[in-house]
Amino acid sequence: MSDDLRELEARHRGVIESAWRDYGDRRSITEFVELSAMVSTNRVYRLVLSDGDTVIAKSSNYGSFFLFAEDHDRLHRTSRLLEGGPYEHFMASMLTADGRPYIWYDGEMWAVFYREVQVRDRLPAILTESQVVNFGEEVARFHRATAAVARLVPPTSKTVTSDAIALYDLTASRRAPDELGLDPSRVNLVRRHTHRFLMAVRDCGYDYWPKMPVLIDWNLGNFSVEMDADGSFRLFSRWDYDWFRYESRLLDFYFLSRVSSRTGDRSVFTYGAHPLFEPRFKLFLRAYHSVFPLSAAEVLFLKEAYRFFLLNYVVREGRFFFRRDIWQHLLIDVVDRHLPQLDDLDFGELVTELGLDSGIA
Repeated sequence: MSDDLRELEARHRGVIESAWRDYGDRRSITEFVELSAMVSTNRVYRLVLSDGDTVIAKSSNYGSFFLFAEDHDRLHRTSRLLEGGPYEHFMASMLTADGRPYIWYDGEMWAVFYREVQVRDRLPAILTESQVVNFGEEVARFHRATAAVARLVPPTSKTVTSDAIALYDLTASRRAPDELGLDPSRVNLVRRHTHRFLMAVRDCGYDYWPKMPVLIDWNLGNFSVEMDADGSFRLFSRWDYDWFRYESRLLDFYFLSRVSSRTGDRSVFTYGAHPLFEPRFKLFLRAYHSVFPLSAAEVLFLKEAYRFFLLNYVVREGRFFFRRDIWQHLLIDVVDRHLPQLDDLDFGELVTELGLDSGIA
């Protein structure tokens, strides 16, 4: 480990130790167990306490503390509102102070503590077709539950529109190549696609669509299920909320397509559109639609939800979230392959797959 990495590691652990002391729990930390995925700039640890209990700690300086705090307030509110239903224990709860999530902040870095969720069964790296159907039905039921409480959760100040406008404005500035790590011709491509996204949002009336808490980053490493004797399963527990938002449910679907994909989980990855057009995702979509129906306009918006993911989470914010080597690989993939190919893809076939009126454009 380099001196810089050792210093950063010590900084993260120091933040968590300071946060734990400030939280006021009498138990001391006896061990840090590294849980970080090592693809992002956050650090996640299991803390072993002096009485043998454990809690999960996350420290970060990625993005804005104020948006982080706002997101965790909404996550806490959502979790509380789901109590009494089938997903009351699905989302990891946070340690609180005075009824609100406890978040420590020193002006530069912040930390939060989660109760460790129980982990049951893990789905295989590549789901069977029956598991894809089961997964589609389960996610639909979970979305339906969160949609039912959404009106009681305040919206967040961060929206897809505000993020896209910020990127669009940045692409017009002289500092864009340095901030985005792209040459001017690639910056221009990003600007064109951001404009297309903003126009699509305006044209479809997205601002008036129902919004709900969405988790976006679904992968086989951040949730567990409970298997029944017949091989079916229910969503059991979920952790990791780095990309939480209050938006349309469509923002979840790209990562849901990746979970359903025939390629499964991979250690070397790219964010191509192919999982959205695999027969397995069509199975997922039909199963989801049978429980919590989608409109044709929503299905067509999958194209824009995917475009937004590429523009915001890879191009605009990727350098802050991903480790530098991973970000640079993903960034070039996005601007040289995935964005240029996007407008040649026909999302109307997914509308047809669900038997919806494809006349909506």
